[in-house]
Amino acid sequence: MPTTMEIRAVPTPVPIDPDRTALVVVDMQNAFGSAGGMFDKAGIDITGIQQAVAPTRTAVQAARGAGIKVVWIKMGIQPDLSDFGAEDVPNGFLFLHLGVKEGVLARDTWGTDIVDELAPSEGESVVYKTRFSAFYRTELDELLASWGVKHLIITGCTTSICVESTIRDAFYRDYHCILLEDCAAEPMGRNLSRSNHDATVLLVERIFGSVSTSTNFVHAVDAPARSR
Repeated sequence: MPTTMEIRAVPTPVPIDPDRTALVVVDMQNAFGSAGGMFDKAGIDITGIQQAVAPTRTAVQAARGAGIKVVWIKMGIQPDLSDFGAEDVPNGFLFLHLGVKEGVLARDTWGTDIVDELAPSEGESVVYKTRFSAFYRTELDELLASWGVKHLIITGCTTSICVESTIRDAFYRDYHCILLEDCAAEPMGRNLSRSNHDATVLLVERIFGSVSTSTNFVHAVDAPARSR
């Protein structure tokens, strides 16, 4: 297998080394993407998140086949809310209205489980976070550094909040992020002429990294097999 693969992306193709690349799945958990979860109960449209599951599964399978590490990010709070933060700050105020005190985001419960279609494989890393960014007070940066990772293939929900926050923090740490557009979803602004999802895609392709698709990613990682 060659040491580099080229992913078609905007603004330009991106060569990656599978050994220095990780695919990151952000918050594709029951609380946000399953019927009866926190978003669904709050009346938030989860259709887009559910539609992103199949291409994300395809990308994850391709990554595994290419030897690219897969990291699962989950929003989860300690049952005693000790890592939740004060109730009178924006993060606390937001999640209080979504039922965090009722345990909808308690660690190791159904709400923080990855959706069934995307179950992590044995040995894959799972990182809990308590804020939008997967890097904020987590072990993610240390984990990626221990692997020598340079490129991050980013998927998950929601595009303009947890996904974008993670990409911005990765950018500050000198990772090159490639957002798979069809593997991300955003309920806010979904019915507008240009959605929050669209805004994040534009920001990433212009400033914070590159934008591609699951099809382009699969094509890139399958290319060595086709050339044999």
